Amino acid sequence: MSFRHLVSGALVVAPMTKGSNLPFRRLCVELGARVLVSEMAVARRLKQRRGSEFALLRRAPDEPCFGVQLAGNKPEEMAWAAALAQSRGADFVDVNLGCPIDHFTRMGLGAALGRQPSKVRRIVETMKAAVTVAVTVKIRLGWKADQLNYLELARAAVEGGADGVFVHGRTREARYRYPANWDAIAEVAAALPVPVIGNGDLLFPHEVHERLASSGCAALMTARGALIKPWLFRELTSGYWNITAEERLEIYRRYTALALEHWGDDEHGRTRAREFLRWHAGFWCRYVPQRAAGHWPSMQVREVLDHPRSALEALLSRSDEAALEYVTDELLNTGDLSAPPPVSAVVTDSRTDRGRRTEEDEPVEAG
Repeated sequence: MSFRHLVSGALVVAPMTKGSNLPFRRLCVELGARVLVSEMAVARRLKQRRGSEFALLRRAPDEPCFGVQLAGNKPEEMAWAAALAQSRGADFVDVNLGCPIDHFTRMGLGAALGRQPSKVRRIVETMKAAVTVAVTVKIRLGWKADQLNYLELARAAVEGGADGVFVHGRTREARYRYPANWDAIAEVAAALPVPVIGNGDLLFPHEVHERLASSGCAALMTARGALIKPWLFRELTSGYWNITAEERLEIYRRYTALALEHWGDDEHGRTRAREFLRWHAGFWCRYVPQRAAGHWPSMQVREVLDHPRSALEALLSRSDEAALEYVTDELLNTGDLSAPPPVSAVVTDSRTDRGRRTEEDEPVEAG
């Protein structure tokens, strides 16, 4: 099956370090997702036989289409890792050319590798020779605003044999501070003969449908949108869901059950599950429904839920540490969330993401 056929019209779950863990991907599948990508796996660490890295290649039995994203800058090493991913059940392998985190860019990975189109061409060529599944790349627009190279980079990857290109519509320097540039994404889609998948600022179903119709992309990808509201995938077929706090809680409880099934319901497994559960809770609290006046909250503005419909909805909207810890522990211990900690020092004003959250708190969208 061609890569175009695999992804056509889909909203893809992005490769996110910590975010696209196996239990979360399973939750998204249950809510309607059909194309999902692993957390970023580093080819060098796979070569070193690190068990924690091998775990990132694990495919859930119910994943309809599963991609593995790899980070590396040595063609032979990436080819070896791609073959390994294919042997573990990957339907496609993706090259990370956009991770903005200093730890990786200092090693010449992610966005740093995206500055070397000719090297990217060689890496893709070598990977293509090693596997029979599709090979794709995920890029940003460039290193910074005055160093945009997205067309050159995308074309180099396609010349190397890439079957598709994912485009995150921001530069490495921008991280998540500014809205995604969908004009640039559309430019890539118009320039390439392979499927282009656009990524950036998709939170509500009408935004997904409008971008798919106007960008020329074969499919779209979501990162923060899925983390904030994993039921976004269900909305794509059934329309906007004015979800209640109780319905949200059932989704969060389901993630908790999947996490304990994956990591184990013993002391070690619960410790591991709690780490991820607390991290996800930091995104779940950001959900704000359509406003009463009819307008939609923006991905780039941290809006506040002014008029919660219930005490539970008020609790789930709190972003203070005490509330997030309480929600995490109640979910992990099947509590009823009926005795939340008092509100104290909770930020109640609307600000941009930059004002409310550090870069380290954002999902490391690996590409």
